[in-house]
Amino acid sequence: MNELLTIPTGLATSVSSLVGRSVLDAEGKDCGQVHEFAVDVSKDQTHVAALVLRRHDGGKVKKTLLPVAQVAWPEANDAPLRAKAKPEIYKEHHDFLLLDYDLLDQQIIDVDGRKVVRVNDVNLAWEPGPGAGETAGLLIVEVEVGKRGALRRLLKGLPVRAVDGVVERFRTRAIPWACVDLIERDPARRVRLKIGQERLAKLHPSDIADILEDLAPAEREAVFSSLSEETAAEALEEIDPKMQKALLQGLDSERAADILEEMDPGAAADVLGELSDAESEAILGEMEPEERQEVEELLEFSADSAAGRMTTDYVGVPKDATVADAVQALRDFEGDPDTITEIYLLGEDEKLAGVVMLPRLLLSTPETKLATLSEGHNVRCSLDASAKHVAELFDKYNLRSLPVVDHHGRIAGAIHAEQVIAQLREG
Repeated sequence: MNELLTIPTGLATSVSSLVGRSVLDAEGKDCGQVHEFAVDVSKDQTHVAALVLRRHDGGKVKKTLLPVAQVAWPEANDAPLRAKAKPEIYKEHHDFLLLDYDLLDQQIIDVDGRKVVRVNDVNLAWEPGPGAGETAGLLIVEVEVGKRGALRRLLKGLPVRAVDGVVERFRTRAIPWACVDLIERDPARRVRLKIGQERLAKLHPSDIADILEDLAPAEREAVFSSLSEETAAEALEEIDPKMQKALLQGLDSERAADILEEMDPGAAADVLGELSDAESEAILGEMEPEERQEVEELLEFSADSAAGRMTTDYVGVPKDATVADAVQALRDFEGDPDTITEIYLLGEDEKLAGVVMLPRLLLSTPETKLATLSEGHNVRCSLDASAKHVAELFDKYNLRSLPVVDHHGRIAGAIHAEQVIAQLREG
């Protein structure tokens, strides 16, 4: 279902409008009432294959299956349906998707609205056949996620025309069935509806985080597992620590390691710090040696210190480098380029010798020496500086990032403004 469906000229209806509708045979005898809508997803995900009927027979409830092709064209939206053939025996174990049981009240990702919504109804359309009174099919048009669908279900059982007169006052809020990219069913018969990961990947990580936080645990794990490693890493950095922990615990160690390798080392260390020692070691054991070493070094520091807040992803060049050298260093940088706001000039033994802001770099010629562009004063902090002191430095000097140095003056990492903002929000 990759292309949007064109709704045919036919008779619009819905799951809630049809449930309970009487079905009569050619002689006018009762065949039962519409109970469910069976979709054979292995053959056709866009049409209802058959109606599941239910009727009482000698004190027992019996279910039968009536193929849509054997339903005569409805005379009116509130008239009984007519069966052109005898319904078949319904087998409960048949692998159908049942629209009422499996979809209604389930959660679905509305990517355009950047949130999770609940399925209140499913809109359908009868497709006319080639001959008079013939039905070609029952098309699944869209899932209703607004008040209109909820109200229609609430008034289910009342005359259809009366219900339509009430609900038409409300705007339709629906997601086209063609935009529901994948349907999965687990042994517990939970149905997870999710948009393809290529659409999720286009969202801002904060929007993906909001979507994940709104989902129920099972659906959250399913959607998170479907994301690419890079997208999952970006979203994980925006999620509440408790939920980060739950999501990682739902993954195998190898998959978790692949995601953490895509994260900022400082953020990866923060996430691992929420796990047990055994869980953390299992994930670290699957990481590449270089990434593992960076994260392990950060894990040794207190989360409330500058070292615990910093990242080891920064761009540093020799103090006698030129603008051209700095540009090449930026091109070679493997971390998140969006976090880089300045270049650090390094002297002997990696000691911090200066700071050059990116705007100065862009306004200078390639052969310009970076030392001539360095800020007149270089604000820095020590590894053991408190989180409060770090926040005060950002506020006092209006910083975008802050270099962190060891007791020898060697640069160890950097703290970015977004990490300070996250710290203040936690406080």
